[in-house]
Amino acid sequence: MTKTLNYRACHLCEAICGLTIETTATDDAGLQITSIKGDAQDSFSRGHICPKAVALQDIQNDPDRLRHPMQRVGSEWQAIAWEDAFALVAERLAAIQERHGQNAVAVYQGNPSVHNYGLMTHSNYFLGLLKTRNRYSATSVDQLPHHLTSHLMYGHGLLLPIPDIDHTDFMLILGGNPLASNGSIMTVPDVEKRLRAIQARGGKVVVVDPRRSETAAIADQHLFVRPGGDAALLFGLLNTLFSEGLTRDSHLPVDGLEEVRQAVSGFNAEAMSPLCAVPAAQIRQLARDFAAARTAVCYGRMGISTQAFGTLCHWLVQLINLISGNLDRVGGALCTEPAVDLVASTSGGHFNQWQSRVSGRPEYGGELPVSALAEEMLTEGEGQVRALVTVAGNPVLSTPNGRQLEQALDGLEFMVSIDLYINETTRYADLILPSTSALENDHYDTTFNMFAVRNVSRFNRAILPKPEGALHDWEIFVGLAKAFAARTGKELKPTMAPAQMIDFGLRAGRYGDASAYKLSVASLFDHPHGIDLGPLKSNLAPRLKTANQRVQAAPPAILADLARFAAQQVPVADELLLIGRRHVRSNNSWMHNYHRLVKGKPRHQLLMHPEDLASRGLNDGQRVRVSSRVGAIEVEVLGSVEMMKGVVSLPHGWGHARPGVQMTIAMGQPGSSANDLTDEQQLDELSGNAALNGVPVTVAAA
Repeated sequence: MTKTLNYRACHLCEAICGLTIETTATDDAGLQITSIKGDAQDSFSRGHICPKAVALQDIQNDPDRLRHPMQRVGSEWQAIAWEDAFALVAERLAAIQERHGQNAVAVYQGNPSVHNYGLMTHSNYFLGLLKTRNRYSATSVDQLPHHLTSHLMYGHGLLLPIPDIDHTDFMLILGGNPLASNGSIMTVPDVEKRLRAIQARGGKVVVVDPRRSETAAIADQHLFVRPGGDAALLFGLLNTLFSEGLTRDSHLPVDGLEEVRQAVSGFNAEAMSPLCAVPAAQIRQLARDFAAARTAVCYGRMGISTQAFGTLCHWLVQLINLISGNLDRVGGALCTEPAVDLVASTSGGHFNQWQSRVSGRPEYGGELPVSALAEEMLTEGEGQVRALVTVAGNPVLSTPNGRQLEQALDGLEFMVSIDLYINETTRYADLILPSTSALENDHYDTTFNMFAVRNVSRFNRAILPKPEGALHDWEIFVGLAKAFAARTGKELKPTMAPAQMIDFGLRAGRYGDASAYKLSVASLFDHPHGIDLGPLKSNLAPRLKTANQRVQAAPPAILADLARFAAQQVPVADELLLIGRRHVRSNNSWMHNYHRLVKGKPRHQLLMHPEDLASRGLNDGQRVRVSSRVGAIEVEVLGSVEMMKGVVSLPHGWGHARPGVQMTIAMGQPGSSANDLTDEQQLDELSGNAALNGVPVTVAAA
């Protein structure tokens, strides 16, 4: 049989590692995958590969993956033709909006939406026609504080400074575990080698985390921090830099630094230590070490986003980089200059222009916090959500108080899901519309090139042909849009394929027709291993999108939130606080349906310090009952000295033993959903982002 080598990048996580994929012809003139390996010639990932990329073959061959539209008829699922499905969606959604108003239809977009360029380019072609303010996404259970901070300080939510990991001498990591996540809002394949390279050149890596994570294990220093206490630690660091004269002047135009200095004057290390459980002397020494480094960068990720003061945390991270002279500096935090630049081509967005109906949560960029979704369905009255469109998401397992959301979904008049599986969420849908698989469509990464530690570009061509009768995700949205426009009499603008849009963006960008690179989709075909466009460099000043093109160090909305921080209660003695955790094989809940990603040692257990076990009369390996305000689960507990005392850890995405799920391997896995414990009422009040970390729980024998 003829063997063919193909090259593309994996887009199951943010590392976008280059792959060498071997295919062979089958007897029926088709193609099958015989090997997936890291591409040693890839300009960015340098041959690095993780287990998720190898599992692309499992996704392709998974018998549970849906391959044509399915309609729920009672408790059964039946195939339905595409055109009939589109017409049914249009009729049901239009009728509900005619009876109850535009906002009676809600939209939820999951994490894979930014990993598939057809979803990025075309989802709004249909969803925009709905004209609903009830739009939600995984952003508000993840990185919303990142975006809001950049929006308020720099004028655009995607103007996110990235650690210049390849040139820094000191990297301070809070709430991040890049060895498990492969980087996150820091596109960084082969991150372990890059971190060890910092140490090899005489630098230092410091990790702050309530768990001694995989990344902490290779760091030069690890500090335990009380969950939810990161803002206090960061205030102590910032105050020390100011009070001990450890600041450096910045070349950036900045407003509000004196306001910041005064605002944090009372938050010294001694006052902050009880809130974060880090000794004041360690806080001060960490600030001195950071300031003494030739170059340094402070990086905060999901662990500091998903807590009660998530936006304050990210504001403080930016300020520490700014006043130490490391913002927009080689070896510090730098913004990318991507080939398709979403900052240059889009507006800066908006914040709090409207609020959710029931709890008054603020919108950001046209989306409301997903913690408010269930109550918008369950609370009767004008504007009640009665229909839902989900796109590549499983909010029952990934958003707070999943059991409450199940109750809400069960009461909807209509639900349609664009998804590959009948999972814990889509089992409530009336229709499921599956797209082609990752290997059957093209891809260009507009999102994660925005966060890359080098400026890179590549176009990923489909490895396998589109099956007869299948549709790409963007074609599904075009079909839905046409049907909805015909039903409602709306005007539908013409569109083009995603590759044409990307080609336009490349040609118009900084490396396009007017540059020496002359990038286009066609020219990227000549670079199957990707093209390196150079290291990050100073560029923030001309890219600022604030009204006066100056960094706003003291946004009024953030300063106003200091009163909430100052009013927080002293931690309760002997209280257990729940945090999440990630594993390199477990990026999303649907990855539990592939044997090669769930094999090996079990990873579903609750981790707990042995002394916390002993004080409650519990034993290692015992089945325990974990309870919070919203519910209780049963799970196996594992004693671990890697845990901070008073902290327990449960991974995200498990809990597949729910009726109606049709994911054979996942259903056979033990474990419970952490989001049956997380509380929809625990939020970062400023942004509305869910506080998934620091949830008070009790643990007792099951």
